Amino acid sequence: MLRINDQIIIRDWELSESFTRSSGPGGQNVNKLSTAVELRFEAESSPSLPPAIKARLKKLAGRRWTLEGALIIRVEDTRSQARNREIARERLAALIERALVAPKRRVATRPTLSSQRRRVDAKNRRGTVKNLRGRVDPATD
Repeated sequence: MLRINDQIIIRDWELSESFTRSSGPGGQNVNKLSTAVELRFEAESSPSLPPAIKARLKKLAGRRWTLEGALIIRVEDTRSQARNREIARERLAALIERALVAPKRRVATRPTLSSQRRRVDAKNRRGTVKNLRGRVDPATD
């Protein structure tokens, strides 16, 4: 059981873990032990999450979201399988917590008249500088 907050609790049947060998350096430990953890959360079929949070979670997850609607988190940070399991659960909880916060709606505003004038003046000054970079006419010297 994974407690996100008072309202959202992820049940154990919604999570599945598989263990594989970690990649990278580590000597014989890498070759012998399956310390890497792949945590799979069946988010799409989860009764714990409302649809709005599922949609935000899918957006935040990116390529960790599968076509079946599962969220996969792979951790191979440490040489300890138990610690990797903890890290994977912490990352899942953090991702769901981020999905709980609804983004603020952007209120469209118009640029002020003075900011529009400053912009046009800057463009005119820049254009003048570029025009002065042209070829010098020897007749005017």
